[in-house]
Amino acid sequence: MEKADVMGIMQAIPYLTRMPVNHMWIDYDREADVLYLTFSKEPADDTEIGDDDILFRYKGEALVGITIIRASQRLKG
Repeated sequence: MEKADVMGIMQAIPYLTRMPVNHMWIDYDREADVLYLTFSKEPADDTEIGDDDILFRYKGEALVGITIIRASQRLKG
């Protein structure tokens, strides 16, 4: 990992720390180009497909995760 990579991560901190969750797990599957944001250890029981192939994962009424397809093609830095 290069210093520039770390600086990119640092730019995301204000957005990540404003998330209304106590815990967050982030996984990126480079081969599939899918970014997973998980907010709960509870598995989802429903999925809503939003705009631009973003999946919102729910356990009851609670948002427990977001899946972003084609993640590397989103915002270019």
